[in-house]
Amino acid sequence: MSAAGGSPVVDAGLPPVDAGQPVLSAVGLRKYFPIKEGALQRVAGHVRAVDGVSFDVVKGETLGIVGESGCGKTTLGRCLTALVAPTSGGVYFELPAAERRRLDELLTRPDGELAPAERRELQAIDRRHRVDQLKGAARRTYRKKCQMIFQDAFASLNPRHLVRDIISRPLRIHHETSGRQLTEQVADLLEAVGMGRQHMNRYPHEFSGGQQQRISIARALALDPEVIILDEPTSALDVSVQAQILNLLHELQRERGITYVFVSHDLGVIQHVSDRIVVMYLGEVVEEGPTAQVFSSPRHPYTAALVAANPALMDTPSAGIRGLRGAVPDPARPPQGCRFHTRCPVVTPYCGWDISDGIDWLTDRPDLWQTVKGVTRTTPFAGEVTLDDADAATRAEQALRTDAPEAMRDALVELSRSGAALQVRFRERDRVRLEAVAPAHWTNCILETELRRERTGSQSSETVQPGRPAGGKDS
Repeated sequence: MSAAGGSPVVDAGLPPVDAGQPVLSAVGLRKYFPIKEGALQRVAGHVRAVDGVSFDVVKGETLGIVGESGCGKTTLGRCLTALVAPTSGGVYFELPAAERRRLDELLTRPDGELAPAERRELQAIDRRHRVDQLKGAARRTYRKKCQMIFQDAFASLNPRHLVRDIISRPLRIHHETSGRQLTEQVADLLEAVGMGRQHMNRYPHEFSGGQQQRISIARALALDPEVIILDEPTSALDVSVQAQILNLLHELQRERGITYVFVSHDLGVIQHVSDRIVVMYLGEVVEEGPTAQVFSSPRHPYTAALVAANPALMDTPSAGIRGLRGAVPDPARPPQGCRFHTRCPVVTPYCGWDISDGIDWLTDRPDLWQTVKGVTRTTPFAGEVTLDDADAATRAEQALRTDAPEAMRDALVELSRSGAALQVRFRERDRVRLEAVAPAHWTNCILETELRRERTGSQSSETVQPGRPAGGKDS
């Protein structure tokens, strides 16, 4: 249950569920994809698609996961369905409250501090409930109870198979039924999604996009699942068909008590279907809370910017933070501290400025960057910049002191020159943790947590509610 460096896999400040029994629990979930280079394909780094994500999904609710393209939403959904094995952390299915509390206790401690009996206890919990470690009958049961509906309905349907074969395949694999009863069950499933028996002997290409998605939904319903992961199920459809599919999903949930995890970049759809929302940015959760509360009072600048990008979602047209600047950083080298600080319109000196930020600023100044000969990093927050000569170093030093963004300048704790070299050091910052800012509402923006406490003089709030792991420092 540890990352490669041996640190605990569970982060501090993990948002809880309000009430009810969780059917799925993501605990310190990480998924890294290797970057391979050269003829020997050696691993040169990792893309941190999902990086320390934790949340619970309560039985019968719809949890919306939202964020920009590339934030890790789809990878997270595939981890939840065990289609992709996590790098560390895990997804737990129907984990009883007592075992959850015990799991949290064990995961908050470094691996080296666990006694052999505690290691065996942790492994036993994993074998019973961690979806990527389930074996035999337990794994088959999870495959039945957790289904996925994909974004591209046509690509998820075998073009060489008839609709009756596509929908009946899960039933045949799990030996649920056969013969005439199988045919009748396929017909019932098609009728449940607004189609009919007459569609059974056709191929996927004979249907419209909305009908193809209905077939995908029928296939997902075949095994009577408890949880369905929906990965952008309406993004390829026009508005009228979107409404039909969303209404169908709502009706199916009301009738069958299904739990949904709804992944989308469309905040309008998320607002319509979700009970709670998880907002992701660059592989991590930046805000989580009840839908109405997140939309009416976003507590993270990234969430506010997403909401402000669609005026129809705002209570007042002038509210919110507009205009995200810059591009999304490289997920292989995410920023230190708050990962959003490189684009944040209200960034502070305490958000995690590092050497990479200083280099990025210099690259935007061609007159200075063309004089840079090399950069040596001693830590993520400190290093030495070597320039052509002392005069170039002096100009670069003066520019950093006067022209760099104010928050960056205030984050500098050392800026000195020695000949043609500049020594630069920024204020060090650990990864920003999620903290509660309202009942069942969590964010990792320090303006709402650390700095607010300093302004008000209040005591440090508890970042971890009972039943949640505290975790250790990130590796």
